[in-house]
Amino acid sequence: MSALSDVSTHAMATARWRISEVAFWVLALACAFLFPSRYLIMTDIVRLGLFALSLDLILGYAGIVSLGHAAFFGAGAYSAGLLALHGIINEPVIALVAAGLVAAVLGFLTSFLVIRGVDLTRLMVTLGIALLLEALAERFSDITGGTDGLQGIEMQPILGLFAFDMFGKTGFFYSLIVLFILFLLARRVVHSPFGLSLRAIRNNPLRAAAIGVPVNRRLIAVYTLAAFYAGIAGALFTQTTALASLDVFSFERSADLMLVLVIGGTGYLYGGLIGAVVFKMLQELFQSLTPQYWLFWIGLVLVVIVMVGRARIHRWVLFVPNLIIRQVAGRKAAVAVPEGDAS
Repeated sequence: MSALSDVSTHAMATARWRISEVAFWVLALACAFLFPSRYLIMTDIVRLGLFALSLDLILGYAGIVSLGHAAFFGAGAYSAGLLALHGIINEPVIALVAAGLVAAVLGFLTSFLVIRGVDLTRLMVTLGIALLLEALAERFSDITGGTDGLQGIEMQPILGLFAFDMFGKTGFFYSLIVLFILFLLARRVVHSPFGLSLRAIRNNPLRAAAIGVPVNRRLIAVYTLAAFYAGIAGALFTQTTALASLDVFSFERSADLMLVLVIGGTGYLYGGLIGAVVFKMLQELFQSLTPQYWLFWIGLVLVVIVMVGRARIHRWVLFVPNLIIRQVAGRKAAVAVPEGDAS
């Protein structure tokens, strides 16, 4: 009973919201008012953050590596586009959930292939699934539009009240709300006994199976959930851009996703969100400086991160803020000490 109590206490402690987390979401919302002319790029960051969050669920918590996560992003993007184009589901929120479910079904069906192998096999299988779906989308161009993509997508107002505008304001708030809701769900999942069992599987699958954890069922469940999240991200892409093309299945999209997690880190949910912000800011900066060679500079940043270490860079970045905090805290403590006790 004491061991069970310790686990419960630890889970409750890790699930408790911290001030830094609240500050992160307040800052994300404040960006809408601080940068009113940057709604489009901020919406792109939010979509990429949700997409990275979906990969972090399987990579950071279950240890499943994937180079074809764009398969589920593309499935969600085309599902949302086709539903809107043919007027099957006109309400964006309902269509968003439907597109996510389509991607989840695809994730469930392909998960049986993914769990059979180890890292290298999983890389090849996931990449093959994405390439296969891209080839099928090009083959059935009468449905998908082929290389031209889906044309004439018109999105209805959200909940019949909020119409999408050309400046991207509605799309940003819509995407941010969806990201926050799904983040809350993911946070609940990873801090639950299910999430603890995923960590056990990631660290040692054989030991996890020996203590009674149903390894394959857990992996199938989290892979399906990650596919649902990726499908939602793809549907947001189509709904906020009114576009769906073969690019949504591309290998480059999956590769960029891996870069985002390399920058932000894995296994703590915020890594994908922070990585998306940093990646998009670096991409925009380097493209404005050297449009032809921006990938070189992105690669150089990644080499520096690997050589120096993310933890050390994190300490360097926070050195001055932490120094200020210590100084302020020291002054408060000095003021709080009574004069008689100071002697």
